[in-house]
Amino acid sequence: MILPILSLLIAYTQAFTPSHLSVGWSFQSSTSSLFSVPSTTASFIQTELRGAAMKLHTTQQAPKEGGINVKDESPKKRYIPTREDYVRFLVDSQHVFQTLEDFVNREEGLSLFQDTGLERVKGLETDINFLMSTYGLERPDVSKKAKWYAKHIGDIKSNPQFMCHYYNFYFAHTAGGLMIGKKMANLLLADKTLEFYKWKGDLQQMKEGVKGDIESMAATWSREEKDDCVNQTRYAFRGGGGVNFNLSGKNSSH
Repeated sequence: MILPILSLLIAYTQAFTPSHLSVGWSFQSSTSSLFSVPSTTASFIQTELRGAAMKLHTTQQAPKEGGINVKDESPKKRYIPTREDYVRFLVDSQHVFQTLEDFVNREEGLSLFQDTGLERVKGLETDINFLMSTYGLERPDVSKKAKWYAKHIGDIKSNPQFMCHYYNFYFAHTAGGLMIGKKMANLLLADKTLEFYKWKGDLQQMKEGVKGDIESMAATWSREEKDDCVNQTRYAFRGGGGVNFNLSGKNSSH
């Protein structure tokens, strides 16, 4: 079940979670960049994956396409994330990205998604160590929410099901996630850009290449396999929202 508390940040949640939890800053964004792909043929990403995602947005986030009606999402109290919150977010993010990388490296048929340039685990390790050494922070344990999501991904037996999580998690980071990084850098890190938000090479080209490979793969799937992929969207939103929950000021280990 997708709970309202999972939606934390306007930017990131446009890609991930469908409801509301306000913090002391916000962004305006849309899902257009997340789901944009070349329009030479019918796009599985643009139509089916996007359609499933939009149903999990609120009518405030997406007035025309949002599938969840809300009356009032005005925050009663704004929250400013702390460095402790942020390092928990980074640790949880790394745990999920590691799970995604491990899955790609072990499963047949996913070699196209190895070493794409989008991988984040090594950069996140550098960033976590930086925050600990610079600000005297301790490395937190991976939260229960992130462990749940990583286990859900790790237990998947179907490549089509997995690709829903791969696509949503990686590409949410390259969309709204980038804006979160900039804001956190401004609020907490004297504008330092973390390795989490750096890519070697042209990010747009990397994204388009990966999207094209997903489209080519999806074109070979049966109707049942496509449905299996789309039906994982609610779990992708729940898992991504659980990671974002660290920035709400509430301990995401509960």
